[in-house]
Amino acid sequence: MTVRAGREFLSIPGPTNIPDDVLQAMHRPAVDIYSGGMLGLGQSCHDDMRKVFRTRNRVYIYAANGHGGWEAAFTNVLSRGDKVLVLESGRFAVGWGEMAKFMGAEIEILRQSSRRAVDPAKVEARLKEDKEHAIKAIMVVQIDTASGCVNDIPAIRKAIDQARHPALLMVDCVASLGCMPYEHDAWGVDVSMAGSQKGLMTPPGLAFVTASDKARAAHQNAGMRTMYWDWSFRDGEISYHKYCGTPPEHLLFALRKSLDLLFEETLENAFRRHALLAEATRRAVAKWSEGQMLAFNISEPAERSNSVTNVLVKDGLAPKIIDYAREKCGVVLGVGLGDLAGHAIRIAHMGHTNAPMVIGTLGAIEMALKALKIPHGQGGVEAAIAYLGNEVAP
Repeated sequence: MTVRAGREFLSIPGPTNIPDDVLQAMHRPAVDIYSGGMLGLGQSCHDDMRKVFRTRNRVYIYAANGHGGWEAAFTNVLSRGDKVLVLESGRFAVGWGEMAKFMGAEIEILRQSSRRAVDPAKVEARLKEDKEHAIKAIMVVQIDTASGCVNDIPAIRKAIDQARHPALLMVDCVASLGCMPYEHDAWGVDVSMAGSQKGLMTPPGLAFVTASDKARAAHQNAGMRTMYWDWSFRDGEISYHKYCGTPPEHLLFALRKSLDLLFEETLENAFRRHALLAEATRRAVAKWSEGQMLAFNISEPAERSNSVTNVLVKDGLAPKIIDYAREKCGVVLGVGLGDLAGHAIRIAHMGHTNAPMVIGTLGAIEMALKALKIPHGQGGVEAAIAYLGNEVAP
């Protein structure tokens, strides 16, 4: 017997739920890419992505997933043999560095616990040791969905400045853009990259990169440049150049509608919504953890992200919870990645999501805990509801 009939709940940290209005925006014929409305739509997407990144600089839009965005970011500013400092905070932070290594960069990983965010003091100390300024760039993820942590980008920028180091600061904000504050210009970020499939509520397939003046200067001498990712080529006056070929029309139709929805809600309200739903989730997990079988992966409360909550489960029971939620309730949870494979569940609460969706997901998890007889503290869902009831005024 199952109770999964009805619409499936997708509660994984990407791709996230796509609004019906966005799906409908894509349901139209292809149009002329050389004139008319397509030109204006493409320009409006480029312009409005600057508002989301909070930058005066140009934003480049690629037909690519987040890994493509990674490559677009570093190939435009690095040369083979350049040394890169990778700030470990989860599997995706390290993965970005591994891609740079594959392309010819030398990487150094600043190791730390997988249960903590990046320590800015350690960044400052390492950069002060680099007297010859061999390190050309620093790679960090604002929210690493593999671990569930959020990194303090302004604090990392301050650490770089206090070390008086000239390295470029490169930030992956795939899981944070549209979900929490991000200030490319104000925070002194040199290269920011993101993807379409999380907080931006658009199907996978678009990557975005923006760069500071300092990064644009480094671009002039970058030795990894290739035509598809190249900023200079995409700066050409012909619209065709902006995409290095045919624009991904239907994904741009989707992005346009997603941006309209995000601006209608306002970024500030979207950030607050994510914070509320994340804290409601954490209230439930805190209750369940009283049974000593579940625990937060990120040990420090202030370092837990508003996009995804990573929950450790003892005795290899995480896959059973995931299977039960999917097969019996129609709720799809995120699996543990890397060292956490088989040992964690990830609960996403980002993008196009609301209170009933999150409460329903939490209810399915609590149902699984009861059905599988996994020891847990009682009242997790009630704690989440009580929190939201107190915070969301009539």
